[in-house]
Amino acid sequence: MKNDIRRIKNIKTWLVLLFTFIALLLVYTWCRIQCVQAGYEMSKAVKINEKRIARNNNLKIEHAFLKSPERIAKKAKENLGLIMPTEKQIIIIP
Repeated sequence: MKNDIRRIKNIKTWLVLLFTFIALLLVYTWCRIQCVQAGYEMSKAVKINEKRIARNNNLKIEHAFLKSPERIAKKAKENLGLIMPTEKQIIIIP
């Protein structure tokens, strides 16, 4: 009788330890999965950021090219037929 009670207590103790171990293992696995997923998301965000920085740099270069005075003067002459004013055409306003 005492051996049966002792055996039941041992089984209960081992079951509690086993369930605790399994629960801790599940929590650890969940934490690792979350950590890896966060790493993937950060990597993806870094790649997107690098692409946007490259695009921004390209747009800055294009902007500088488009606003250059030489290009604007060339377009004005070719497309609009504009010419530089002569000294007679320039009026200085005091």
